[in-house]
Amino acid sequence: MSDTAKWYVIHTYSGYEKNVARTIMRVVENKNLQDYVFDVIVPTETVSEKKDDKIKEHERNVLPGYVLVKMIFDDDNNAWSAVRNIRGVTGFVGPGSKPVPLTDKEFSKLLEKFGSAEDKAKQNKLEVDFTIGDSVRISGGQLDGFVGVVKSINLDDQTAEVIVSMFGRETPATISIMQVQKIDD
Repeated sequence: MSDTAKWYVIHTYSGYEKNVARTIMRVVENKNLQDYVFDVIVPTETVSEKKDDKIKEHERNVLPGYVLVKMIFDDDNNAWSAVRNIRGVTGFVGPGSKPVPLTDKEFSKLLEKFGSAEDKAKQNKLEVDFTIGDSVRISGGQLDGFVGVVKSINLDDQTAEVIVSMFGRETPATISIMQVQKIDD
């Protein structure tokens, strides 16, 4: 029966996504709806944030206010009604009160962008507390203690190009993001 199941988008109050997903799974189990609701996804990504020379990881919702659910929508079953009436759910995405499933192409695009359903669309990114044009101090390495201006940031390589003044000349240097500290004005 899961071959007729489609992915639907549920609109929730922002910040309630994980609670809604957990509640859906509890309702499915308590009301014996396993033949109608198959999977629930809250697309998230793991973000690493560098602050004060420390990297902290946290999860961030990729689609705030939305939860994806794979289910069979049928007026004869109570699954969609049970999901719709969960606290924090404001409705299904679609015109009026009728949910519209994602097309296979739309769902494939989501998977491409956010990963597979198995890993719940998690990705790993690094955030830094400085931007291009900021004055920064370099800590560690051969340029320890030098001050410069950020010219570019490469999060994939976890490096920043910093223009430092050496011997009266502006010199570009590629530095590990972990060695760059923003100078507070």
